[in-house]
Amino acid sequence: MPDTITSETAAAGPLPPRTVPLDLLHRALGGRMVPFAGWSLPVQYGAGVLAEHLHCRAAAGAALFDVSHMGQASLHGSGAAAALEALVPGDILGLRPGRQRYTVLTNPDGGIIDDLMVAALAPDRLFLVVNASRREVDLPHIAAHLPAGVTLERHDDRVLLALQGPGAAAVMARLGPVAAALPFMGFGAVRIGGTDCLVSRSGYTGEDGFEISAPDAQADHLARLLLEQPEVKPAGLGARDSLRLEAGLCLYGNDIDDRTTPVAAGLAWVIGRRRRDDWGFPGGTVLREQLQHGTDMVRVGIRPDGRAPARAPTAIVGEDGAPAGHITSGGFAPSLNAPVAMGYVRRDLAAPGTRVGLQVRGRSLPACVVPLPFVPHRFAR
Repeated sequence: MPDTITSETAAAGPLPPRTVPLDLLHRALGGRMVPFAGWSLPVQYGAGVLAEHLHCRAAAGAALFDVSHMGQASLHGSGAAAALEALVPGDILGLRPGRQRYTVLTNPDGGIIDDLMVAALAPDRLFLVVNASRREVDLPHIAAHLPAGVTLERHDDRVLLALQGPGAAAVMARLGPVAAALPFMGFGAVRIGGTDCLVSRSGYTGEDGFEISAPDAQADHLARLLLEQPEVKPAGLGARDSLRLEAGLCLYGNDIDDRTTPVAAGLAWVIGRRRRDDWGFPGGTVLREQLQHGTDMVRVGIRPDGRAPARAPTAIVGEDGAPAGHITSGGFAPSLNAPVAMGYVRRDLAAPGTRVGLQVRGRSLPACVVPLPFVPHRFAR
C-alpha cells in the first residue's frame, strides 16, 4: 500500500525513497542506486550505461531490468472492459484474452493522464500496468469511475522484471517455453523456474522481449535464475532511458503529460477504429477536431549536427530565429554514436529534413528534424 503522510512525517520533510523487493540483490550486483519516482532504483551497474545499452542491442544479448516500481492492478467483473473503455480511446471491448494493448487515460481536454498497458486475462479480468509516478493518480481515477459489479485490485505485492534484447526469446524457450511462443503483445500465465508468473511479450526498448510479473516472495529466486542464463546481464535506468529514446518511445512527464494530446504526441494510433465512430471517451471531441485540423505543435525526432547532446527543456528555433518549440528528451544514442532528441515543434516545421536551431548555452546549434524511431524496432513479428 502507498506510504501514508502524517503531520509528523510532513514536518520532517519528504519521505525517503521506497525500496523494491530486489534492493539487496541490486546492491550485491554493484548497482548504483538513485531516487526515481519515489523509489530507490539502480541507474547502472559496474559495466556502465554504454555497455548495458549495447548488450541489450547485441545479436544474442538480453538485458534484465527491474521495473517493479510500476503500478500493477487488475479489474474484475463482467463489465470491466466497458468500464475501462469509457476512460481511454483504445478498443478494450475488442481485446481478446491472451492479448495486450497500449493505451492512454485521457482527460476532458484530450490530455494524457498516463499511458498504460492493458491485458485481457479472461473475459471478466483485465491486468493493468501504469507508470510509477502516476500510480496514485491512475488507480484512484479508474476506481472512481467503476460501475457496480466491477472492482479494482491493486498488486503492490508483485515485482515486474523486463527481459529485453534479441537473446530474450532463447532464454524464455529454456525457462518458460509457453512465453517463448507468445506473439508480440501476447499475454499469459507462465511457470518459470517453479514460479507462477504473468508474462507479456512486450517492453520499452524497441527490442524483442518480455515483461514478467511475479509475487514478491519469488522475486530473488526468479531474478537470479534469469541472471544465470549466459545471454542475460543486469541493466539499470540509464540504459532503459537511452534505449527507449533511440526507439522513439515517450516518457511520461517528459514527452507526454496531461496537457499533451495523443494527436500532438504522434500517438493517434491509440484511438481505436471503432472508437472513431462514437468518440465516447474523455476528450473525444477535442481529439476528433485535432485529427481533422491538426495541432499547433507536433512531436518529432531531432538530430543535432555536432556531437553535443541537447536535453530538455532546450529551446528550439526556426532558421529565422523565431521560437519553434522545445526538447522533451535528449541524449547520446550509443547505437548511432551520435546525439538524438525528441521534442515538439510548430506544425509548419515538423516535416523531416527541416532545419532548426537548438539554443544551448546562448548559442543556436544546427539540427535537423528526422523521422522516428532513430533505431528500427525489432519487436517479434
